[in-house]
Amino acid sequence: MAIKPGHDGSIAVVEDGRLLWCLESEKDTFPRYAPLTPTTLLEAAQRLDRMPDVVALGGWAKPRTGGAIGAGYSGVSAVRSSRIRFFGSEVEYFTSSHERSHLMTAVGMAPPGDEELSTVLVWEGVIGSFHLVDRDWRVVRTVPVLPHPGDRYAFLFSLADPTFPDHGQTPRTDGSGKLMALAAYADAKDADADIESAVDRILAAPVVNPAPKADFADTVLYNAGVQSKAAKTAAALLTKRIFDMFAEAAVRELPAGTPLRISGGCGLNCDWNAAWRDLGHFSSVFVPPCTSDSGSAIGTAIDALAHHGRTTPIDWSVYAGLDFVVDTRPDPGRWHDRPRDDRALAAALASGRIVAWVQGRWEVGPRALGNRSLLAEPYSPATRDRLNEIKRREPYRPIAPCCREEDLAEAFVEDFPDPYMLYFRRVRSPRLAAVTHVDGSARAQSVTAAGNPPLHGLLSAFADRTGLGVLCNTSLNHLRRGFINRMSDLAAYCEERGIDDMVVGDRWYTRTASGGGHAG
Repeated sequence: MAIKPGHDGSIAVVEDGRLLWCLESEKDTFPRYAPLTPTTLLEAAQRLDRMPDVVALGGWAKPRTGGAIGAGYSGVSAVRSSRIRFFGSEVEYFTSSHERSHLMTAVGMAPPGDEELSTVLVWEGVIGSFHLVDRDWRVVRTVPVLPHPGDRYAFLFSLADPTFPDHGQTPRTDGSGKLMALAAYADAKDADADIESAVDRILAAPVVNPAPKADFADTVLYNAGVQSKAAKTAAALLTKRIFDMFAEAAVRELPAGTPLRISGGCGLNCDWNAAWRDLGHFSSVFVPPCTSDSGSAIGTAIDALAHHGRTTPIDWSVYAGLDFVVDTRPDPGRWHDRPRDDRALAAALASGRIVAWVQGRWEVGPRALGNRSLLAEPYSPATRDRLNEIKRREPYRPIAPCCREEDLAEAFVEDFPDPYMLYFRRVRSPRLAAVTHVDGSARAQSVTAAGNPPLHGLLSAFADRTGLGVLCNTSLNHLRRGFINRMSDLAAYCEERGIDDMVVGDRWYTRTASGGGHAG
């Protein structure tokens, strides 16, 4: 049982090389990036049938003082093991650094292979380094590139945001995702000397967390507005500059033809992931769906296994969260209940209805992958705008699609599988206006019948009706909260946000006219 302290708190349980659960504290409508909560520990304890053999603590740094929690934050050799008392029993206590948690997430969740060497890129808020790893997962070489790449990226958004204070604040945690969206609205080639100078200073700053915004008051980006032309152009330039720094180091310092494994929050940047695929220096690229700190507990569990000699990838599913909690029945005066009918649902979606879609266990990581999703038709730009309004997101944010794997080539230029929604690709079909970003790209989840049977079945019914098995797919959550995971929260959310259809497993709930919606 591995524990991730600090933000993105979580508990992962691995038995005999198989991931049983990864329980993130933010899920079930708790605040995004939440630290570990007693609720999470209780949920894990209820599901264990015996005392863990090993309790593993991921390393972290104490707030303000920077002192070590467990094995601490940085370093690839920081590993300790001892015996402790745990709820009255003696168990093994294992701890390794936060940096190792990322490294082990990358190698331990990657597809098995027989390569002599693999390259692991750990890039996140603080760490920005390549590690060359042998077949026994020993680090044989480390290539530092840029400290604080994620913090630098997020700082640009905070610098341009007039509501962000000048002193003492951490760059906004949601700024990186928003900056990724804004970068698509501009071209790095259009940066003038003032923008280039500001971006150079961001890359050269020794400290960006807390954000040194006051030090940049003389730049063109200071309080320029996140949607200003200057901020968008700077976002495109900073995106390119950071990637180029790492790509140049990779080509210069690392052997060609090794597989690349990516971990850390920067692995959620789909532009960079696509660029790594296109670079041509690596034989393959793997990014786990929980590449951010949301997967660190899994990495620490894998590290504990490696400490005991098991250096083969674990067996895992992205759907390793908790089952949906039916804690109440939706008010029958407001909701009509009937069996799920994919053909009728496809007709409702085609007519413009938005469906809250819940199946099985929640997804590990931040991306909704068809088990806690809002689904809608992908053809009208008005659908994108309505979804952003429901989610209370900025109108410049794109909406991602899910697509049957067999429809990828018709819908998109690049037809490679991407079941975890981690890469940009170019949209081929002009029909897909709701999921096409301003630069013609989309971050698509590919869906197979084996990987997610319920969602694939619905996409097939939608394809029969409209010609393409593609839907809008965005996460089912309140603003700055983790996925909804209980019926009482779901019904309240849909009633508040004007959603008339909920599908939970094999049941379809439609709001009645008396419930404030329209009959199905």
